[in-house]
Amino acid sequence: MKTPDEVLAMFRLHECGWGLRRIAAQFGCSRQTVKRYVKAGGPVKFSKPARQGRLSGCEDFLRERMVRHRGNADVVRQELAAEKGVVASLRTVERAVLPHRAALRAEALACVRFETPPGRQLQIDFGERYVTIGEAPIKVYVFVATLGYSRRLHVRAFRHERQEAWFSGLESAFAAFGGVPEEVLMDNPRALVVSHDAASRTVVFNEKLLAFARHWVFSPRACAPYRARTKGKTENGVGYVKKNAIAGRTFADWEAFEAHLSRWEREVANARVHGTTEETPMARFAREEAARLRPLAGRPAFGSLRELTRGVGNDGCVEVDANSYSVPWRLIGERVAVTVSGGFVRIRHGTAEVAAHRQAEGRRNRIIERAHLVGVAADPARRTPKPCAENPPPSLLRPLADYEAVAGGAF
Repeated sequence: MKTPDEVLAMFRLHECGWGLRRIAAQFGCSRQTVKRYVKAGGPVKFSKPARQGRLSGCEDFLRERMVRHRGNADVVRQELAAEKGVVASLRTVERAVLPHRAALRAEALACVRFETPPGRQLQIDFGERYVTIGEAPIKVYVFVATLGYSRRLHVRAFRHERQEAWFSGLESAFAAFGGVPEEVLMDNPRALVVSHDAASRTVVFNEKLLAFARHWVFSPRACAPYRARTKGKTENGVGYVKKNAIAGRTFADWEAFEAHLSRWEREVANARVHGTTEETPMARFAREEAARLRPLAGRPAFGSLRELTRGVGNDGCVEVDANSYSVPWRLIGERVAVTVSGGFVRIRHGTAEVAAHRQAEGRRNRIIERAHLVGVAADPARRTPKPCAENPPPSLLRPLADYEAVAGGAF
């Protein structure tokens, strides 16, 4: 390729009578090059000769497989060879799918802000951070709960992230907010979620979490796997706690650390003007969300609740703490779930509650509800006593005088 100035000089020399061979020797190029420029009357735009690439005609296949395998070019290369018979290097496939990879990256980053109505959703998560407590770095697990509508935060610090920490943090949040939302959105922690199928979105929650949710009357929800941004409100809250409440601070002891978090939550986090709502979380909560939460109704802590499984005996009762409680007699031989909480014993078969009794004090008590025995042959109410005869049966003994007359004498 010659520069435009060189091409213009070739054209002028040709007009002055120079031959093509002489001009080519002057500029160090072939005679055909000079001929092409002279014929065109100026610079010629370079055009790359069109030729068929190794992956020509496979564009639709590459696009579909890149979406299916979420950008894994090596798997696409293997399937290209197996199904299409086209053998290409990984680098060749990567160059071909570069636009599709960029589209997938943009799709993964794109999100739509999802707002929930007052009282609908609470988002929860844990964050880890080393905090200097008593002149020693300690790994702290910070529980953060964020109400979806008002963005009101609640923060608790724990020394672990086990199941009891999740439950304790939630109960602390319910007490701080003065009520329970309709649903609680979480990630997929092993302490709470047994499995979550990404394709079918089938979630299997831990049995104890389900019992906790029944106790406090809310619906648990789990984010899609690898989509933690679904609960972005509390994700941002965790980062806010780390960078604002904890960063660069030291504490004399654990109690001082907890007192600082409580004060920070009250005076900073819930008193600032939120960037999205443009008002303080506390004001928004008090005005619109507090009344939409379900009241606590004096429920005891979940720690005082017990979930048991019992078999129904032949007497139509289940035994709890050496006391017997009746259930409908048709459940004899079945397994039932028993919940002991708040002074009551509640018995479920499947998802239906079949009996509820006040918890008995002491041992060896039998708490029977008559309605549970209706229709059973051994029901005491069905027994009818036989009427007694009003006149006593005749005596089988004779007077002694009759025997004296027959024997002919007296005794």
